[in-house]
Amino acid sequence: MASLGTLSRALSHRNARIFFSASLIAWTGLWMHRIAVAWLAWELTHSALWVGVVAFCDLAPAVLVSPFAGAVADRVDRVRLTMATQIVIAANAALNATLTASGLMSIGTLLVLETIGGTAASFNQPARQSLMHGLVPRADLPAAVALNSLSYNVARFVGPGLAGPLIAIAGVWPAVACNALAYTIAAATTPGLRVDAAARRGHAATGSLLAEMVDGVRYAARHPGLGPILGFAAATAVLLRGVQEILPPYVERLYGLGADALAGLTACFGIGALVSGVAVAARGELAGTTRLAMLAVGAQAVATIAFVATGWFPLGLAAAAAIGGAASVHGISVQTLAQSAADPAMRGRILSLWGMITRACPALGALMLGASGEVLGLRLPSLAAVALSAIVLAWGLRRLPRIASVLEGQGRW
Repeated sequence: MASLGTLSRALSHRNARIFFSASLIAWTGLWMHRIAVAWLAWELTHSALWVGVVAFCDLAPAVLVSPFAGAVADRVDRVRLTMATQIVIAANAALNATLTASGLMSIGTLLVLETIGGTAASFNQPARQSLMHGLVPRADLPAAVALNSLSYNVARFVGPGLAGPLIAIAGVWPAVACNALAYTIAAATTPGLRVDAAARRGHAATGSLLAEMVDGVRYAARHPGLGPILGFAAATAVLLRGVQEILPPYVERLYGLGADALAGLTACFGIGALVSGVAVAARGELAGTTRLAMLAVGAQAVATIAFVATGWFPLGLAAAAAIGGAASVHGISVQTLAQSAADPAMRGRILSLWGMITRACPALGALMLGASGEVLGLRLPSLAAVALSAIVLAWGLRRLPRIASVLEGQGRW
């Protein structure tokens, strides 16, 4: 996909430096927010179900919003849409921090705020991701995709590392306030991007927004490569990603620990993702990326078994790093394939579907794990989800040659 030298070349472009610096700041705030909100939900209710519901409210709007958001991103100014959604996310986080600090936060209010934030994020994702084609020359696009993932995973390491001690010392609200500040900075830097008109907007409106949304879904479903790989990613995200979305119950019930342990686990997810992301970025070719995307799911399933198998925290930390690493390999691979294979006029809509998968499917998995965890405990439902993911993996591997021939037919970038 991209050599390490190509990563450096991509960062030599002014747009890329602005874009990825702002991304790192915003995502660090986002991960501080996620840790804080999950812990706040646990403090308010001491219920795994409610923690799952809060995660669901943040991520689930993607189910309804993302297909429309992708169509919007393909027909409006993507820079302005990115900035507008960043402002909404910042304002929402500021209100959350204010209510929490004043003691006025309730679980119902938290659900509403997370739903608003999740809706804004669902519009932000396709607009922002579609801009990458205007940040760097096409030869450096694989590096831009890799840098995007690396920025996310560096933040996934740094954010929890800052949030855990901050929550332990000062409480939840300062961590949420940091997210408001981070997205304010990101919004302020976005107008500095110098993006060509062709990359700022996919195409002029050709019909109703609903019709364009349907066209995007139909295009993905009929594509012999994109349809299967996105379906595979969706199914495995439901089954395996939910664990990462409701960590507080696992921390307290399986390991008997608190907020510092939660931050440590999340940081290990980020460390694993960062290391594996660098390794994937250094491969240098598109060939084999489909196989990598599928085999990474198998590695994630094995690591999930280790995570829930015992209450020994050092094993949990190692398993978290393995889960994060496998998930990063899968995510980078699928996003790279989607960026490469999608028609330029459909790119925003395809990336919105990918955003829906990465947000809504883990939310559904979290809700299912949280609900079943109240009745059966956390271990048994987690292992059942792993068993089902093995069936999906077998399905994907059986169809791997055909999917890979379509998605990787363009050879090296």
